[in-house]
Amino acid sequence: MTRLLTHLGLCALALTSTLSAHAVEPLTHEQFADLHLLIQPTEKESRWNRIPWLASLWEARRQAAAKGKPILLWEMDGHPLGCT
Repeated sequence: MTRLLTHLGLCALALTSTLSAHAVEPLTHEQFADLHLLIQPTEKESRWNRIPWLASLWEARRQAAAKGKPILLWEMDGHPLGCT
């Protein structure tokens, strides 16, 4: 078992050293522009952004009570930008 693990470790080391030896070409301006367009959300995917969301739960409650409407609470745990 020790011999097998040693062999696997040496293979992994050889593979990582081979992979890291190859330099990655930087993106050209044209490649970056294409990738940037590719990852942008479409208009259909951005519909939620047209909703006049309120950041204050109290204000949302006040407006909902005045109009007799329910509240949709979109809540998440953690930092809103994913920074933890």
